[in-house]
Amino acid sequence: MPLSDTACKNAHKNDKAGSGKPFKLSDEKGLFLLLQPQEDGWGKWWRFKYRFEGKEKLLSLGTYPETSLAQAREKRDEARKQIAAGIDPGENRKAVKAAKAESAANSFEVIAREWGLKKVDNWEEKNHRSKRMLERNVFPWLGGKPIAEILPKDILACLRRVEDNGTIETAHRTLQICGQVFRYAVATGRADRDITHDLKGALPPAKGEHFAAITEPKEAAELLRAIDGYQGSLPAVCALKLAPLVFVRPGELRAMQWQDVNLDTAEWRFFITKTKVQHIVPLSRQAVAILQDLFPLTGRGRYAFPSERTPNGDRCMSENTINAALKRLGYGKDKMTGHGFRAMARTILDEVLGVRPDFIEHQLAHAVRDPNGRAYNRTAHLSERHKMMQQWADYLDALKAGEL
Repeated sequence: MPLSDTACKNAHKNDKAGSGKPFKLSDEKGLFLLLQPQEDGWGKWWRFKYRFEGKEKLLSLGTYPETSLAQAREKRDEARKQIAAGIDPGENRKAVKAAKAESAANSFEVIAREWGLKKVDNWEEKNHRSKRMLERNVFPWLGGKPIAEILPKDILACLRRVEDNGTIETAHRTLQICGQVFRYAVATGRADRDITHDLKGALPPAKGEHFAAITEPKEAAELLRAIDGYQGSLPAVCALKLAPLVFVRPGELRAMQWQDVNLDTAEWRFFITKTKVQHIVPLSRQAVAILQDLFPLTGRGRYAFPSERTPNGDRCMSENTINAALKRLGYGKDKMTGHGFRAMARTILDEVLGVRPDFIEHQLAHAVRDPNGRAYNRTAHLSERHKMMQQWADYLDALKAGEL
């Protein structure tokens, strides 16, 4: 007699003698419920018995009650259709499973991580830039897709999301990394070609600062440790230590005036001649400490960083002072410049710390507009920028200490 749902539910009661041995209850057309004793009761498995090419075989169809009687019968009927079509349902299941495993092994994320481990130095570090960019910009949408099935338009859609956040440089770098992953896939026989070549010209050109800059966290940590060991005049030392914390333009830093600095509110407010606007630089605890150390020496004068050649303090520090200090530390203009601290902050804040791009752009004193095309005022997101600048300073300290 065919089984009923009640019979399935109470099937364990058929072991009236209490033997505790496995037994089965038949339904029809080869379907039966297999009962196995377990520590917490009886396990119930659906099985389908069939013959294919003269051989008797079994196919597992799930467990009861997770798979109901009606669902088990549907699976049985589907298997019977395969048999009628000359397909062994057991072998077909193995083939499907193998295909899924192969698809997963050839997914973009699996191949990208494999490429990273084999080709990229320090890939396993928590905040590695290339890995972070892929995890944020590509994996959520294309990570599980077989790399051979990805089209140029799929990559472009990911890049557009990055571009919409106002970080075109990051979009270009993401495209470059995707290209490296695709070329690795071609070399290992899992893709026919690098499809990123088809996207040439699809993105607006990156502006580029034309200044050498260190943007890799590991290299930044080495630079920060070198700066801590710099031997020079106190104003030069303080300017060099302050540069990565405030990441303003070098001319703005050396021209800092004490009248514009409020150590109590931890803010530096000044007029930017390049953009003709007032700018506010929130000062982290670390930045305030540097300026407090400097104040007894230069606080009676106009400039925080006066020229060493002008004793009366009427002129600010030379424009070459910071670059010359970096050169003495082994960082020539081809590797790092005073202006490069802006690129360092912009890149790492976005790609490693995940700070909102508009907060970063505000702090860089770049033109940022609202949806109606109006320029935001200088106090926009000031509270969030205070938090960002402290987060940045704490990150640099941890980086310098080797904690990241």
